[in-house]
Amino acid sequence: MKRGKIVYEDALDVKEKVLEIARKLDLGHIKPELIACIRSRNAKTNAIARCYALAKPFQIAFRLSPRYVIEVVAERFDKLDEKEKTKVLLHELLHIPKSFGGGFRHHDYVNSKAVEKLYKKLIGRC
Repeated sequence: MKRGKIVYEDALDVKEKVLEIARKLDLGHIKPELIACIRSRNAKTNAIARCYALAKPFQIAFRLSPRYVIEVVAERFDKLDEKEKTKVLLHELLHIPKSFGGGFRHHDYVNSKAVEKLYKKLIGRC
């Protein structure tokens, strides 16, 4: 079965959820104006979501501050219940370091144990 071309669109619902999570967990390093959320369709990936950082050479060349993008893959993410969506977004937020400097935390730090810990903290604040 042939897949269509990958399509990206703004995911304002996802950004709203990301910012709500960041606020409730006091993740002050997450800068709302420098984070974007997109939804992809027809992505050839097993991922549910991905986090991207603007590479340092682009920051310097275009005189931009660090920026991050969280992509959710519609075919996988949109089927999840709210609890699992929240955990996926927590996972992606954990990739963003406290310095918010354009770097990226890897899976030695971002793992299911860290996600569960933050999720428990989050539901305790609702």
